[in-house]
Amino acid sequence: MPSTGSDEVDCAIIVIAYNSADHIERFLDSIPAAAGDLRVRCLVVDNQSHDGTRELVRRRPDVTLVDSGGNLGYSGGINVGRALAGRCSSLLIVNPDLDLEAGAIAKLYAALDAPTVGVTVPMMRGRDDEVLPTLRREPTILRALGEALFGDRFPSRPAWLSETVRDPAAYREARDAEWATGAVLCVSSECDAAVGDWDEGRFFLYSEETDFAVRVRNLGYRVRYVPDAHVRHDDGGSGRPATLDALASVNRIRYYEKYHGRLAASMFRAVLALKHVLRYWDPDDRLALRHVCRRSSWVDLPGARAG
Repeated sequence: MPSTGSDEVDCAIIVIAYNSADHIERFLDSIPAAAGDLRVRCLVVDNQSHDGTRELVRRRPDVTLVDSGGNLGYSGGINVGRALAGRCSSLLIVNPDLDLEAGAIAKLYAALDAPTVGVTVPMMRGRDDEVLPTLRREPTILRALGEALFGDRFPSRPAWLSETVRDPAAYREARDAEWATGAVLCVSSECDAAVGDWDEGRFFLYSEETDFAVRVRNLGYRVRYVPDAHVRHDDGGSGRPATLDALASVNRIRYYEKYHGRLAASMFRAVLALKHVLRYWDPDDRLALRHVCRRSSWVDLPGARAG
């Protein structure tokens, strides 16, 4: 039940778009069945796409296009959308490179009714129907070491050696998560107001959902995985140049430093460097290694800011 006015809605859908012309129409088409009887309002925050995304969105009377004024990244785009969302009971923050299956928004919204649940996340499948391992544990030095040494191998290794939750059984039932990948997040308006702006100063892209989730948990809210809410995801719908792999590692260091200080973060940084050394044959890892090791080079990455 779409709404484009100023009336109060159950869910304000904030889509962060950047060169998303190949995906956004299919995504927008999936909203009505996913929302069911919910009253929704959809805003597409465009980070200055140059591939026709804005023209496609402008043709849709059920969607409001918001020009962010520049490429503000994911966090910056979210903050723009939050400011313009209007009166709502919840916010659905999404990438457009996915399809929402029938009832997905309604189920995520309903799960927010449980005590202290502030954020809900869905089961995510790839185009090959495989369940994607989207649930995560809080980053630690040992977990970073486990990821560096083993990657996706030995998925049953102890939790203290793995940041990604890889056990298929963990995705069959509803459960709390420390955080989850940020392609789809349903946030209660109460939790959104309590947490406030996303940290766009540090996190242009990557680790912004990790930071948001720890702030959610620190305020006493829970992140809840809802396995009967299904979405299908095309990872990297807007492309992924090598500099984004480097940015992902650099922002992991920024996140760790924010909460643990520079000394502990230097150890975390060394483990990330080891990860890229072990994969040095890959040119993307060689580039990421240079940026991890040279803090002065961080200003050369997307969303440039000083280390």
